[in-house]
Amino acid sequence: MNRRIGLTTTVPIEVIYAAGDIPVDLNNIFITSHNPGALVERAEASGIPANCCAWVKGIYQAAIEATDLTHVLAVTQGDCSNTHVLIELLRRHGKQVSSFAYPFDRDRSLLEGQIARLMQSFKVDEARVAAAKARLDRIRVKLARLDEMTWRDGQVTSRENHLWLVSASDMNGDPDRFESELDVFLREAATRPRRESRIRLGYLGVPPIFSDLFEVVESFGGAILFNEMSRQFAMLEKPSGLVDQYLDYTYPYDLAGRVADVRREIPRRGLQGLIHYTQSFCFRQMGHSVLVADLPVPVLMLEGDRPGPLDGRSRTRLESFIEMLSPSR
Repeated sequence: MNRRIGLTTTVPIEVIYAAGDIPVDLNNIFITSHNPGALVERAEASGIPANCCAWVKGIYQAAIEATDLTHVLAVTQGDCSNTHVLIELLRRHGKQVSSFAYPFDRDRSLLEGQIARLMQSFKVDEARVAAAKARLDRIRVKLARLDEMTWRDGQVTSRENHLWLVSASDMNGDPDRFESELDVFLREAATRPRRESRIRLGYLGVPPIFSDLFEVVESFGGAILFNEMSRQFAMLEKPSGLVDQYLDYTYPYDLAGRVADVRREIPRRGLQGLIHYTQSFCFRQMGHSVLVADLPVPVLMLEGDRPGPLDGRSRTRLESFIEMLSPSR
């Protein structure tokens, strides 16, 4: 079949690969395009309001301009409420759209039902899905090693960590090629000298729309050694069962699960502070007060709107935050 299936966010890609189809994370297509800002502008020109999240506008435009994507799998619960209208807009452009929903209360039986429905839609059985999961889990073991080489060995940069882990949301549409390129990268990174990070930071929230965040943080003497959501998209914990894997995935569920995950990683990685990124016009901004209240290290909230470099105000706030954490103070 080899259909290319656009994804609005992470879903059980094991089912798609088991069917012989190709998952395509529209978020990655949008933000890695040669001019993501232009995609946002064209979406606004088509009628999407300016005060709508730029990520939504970007993935919408990326989907309708991708002529090889006839089908989109949209997550209607556990991601963004704008997805409901996004489905209607995509259908008006001739895209076939189906849905997947993460149960808000992490109900196991409901998630099992959603995965079974997805398997039925893609006409695959449990054996084929289990084989696809085993294949992807072998790659995830290597990604876990890459993550360790970031926070423990200092041989992988913050940006490299983010890009590799976030790309695992769809394995770039080709697990064999992805693994081969990953093997080459890991061999090269292992030859690098180990670096000690002066200020050890974690990054919380959806991937940044800023193009230079990681480099700016490093220029101020910090290093992001924990990419919360990129790591979640990569499914590094890889439980043996598919349902358990997507129950452990923290992004679609409550803040308590995210807080527990971050609290485990802070001492393990020796994090001194956290940057919590939120997207303009996103409901997830409301969760900042919960994260600040329940985490044991200082947290800086950073907001972004459109694709591009950090603005001056954000740079100044980052510099002041990192300076505050400096042991020389």
